[in-house]
Amino acid sequence: MITTYDFDDGNGPVPAHQHPNGGGWVADTATVAETAYVGPKARVYGDARVYGDAQVYGNARVFGTARVLGDAQVSGTARVFSDAWVFDDAQVFDNARVYGDARVFDNARVYGDARVFDNTFVFGHARVFGKARVFGNARVFSDARVFGTARVYGDQELSK
Repeated sequence: MITTYDFDDGNGPVPAHQHPNGGGWVADTATVAETAYVGPKARVYGDARVYGDAQVYGNARVFGTARVLGDAQVSGTARVFSDAWVFDDAQVFDNARVYGDARVFDNARVYGDARVFDNTFVFGHARVFGKARVFGNARVFSDARVFGTARVYGDQELSK
């Protein structure tokens, strides 16, 4: 018997299983390492990949062709999707969204209602939060903070 689950993504019930480390639902088309954690209310679907000791928990969703690797964490009601990557010790939480070709890594944090998308990099000890938007070919790194309703975009670089 095939087990199915409806990820509420418009595709209806698809073959899926509960991850042995946390019990969250994982589509059979997605790959989650045994060492990773997918909490009971978290979901990983599409062609997403979660590797290493990465954690997806709370009501977080990782989908599309997104990657969450290393010791990265995605939690709260955060979404990581499309071709986005979150890795190293990075964290995406609260109601944040990371998508497109965005990369969040090192010890970076994206949280609140922040959005990081397009061909964007957030790394180092950078923080993006509030209702901030980082997009285009922007780079936010070092100890930079982007918050409130700030917009960093195009070929801008922000390091402090």
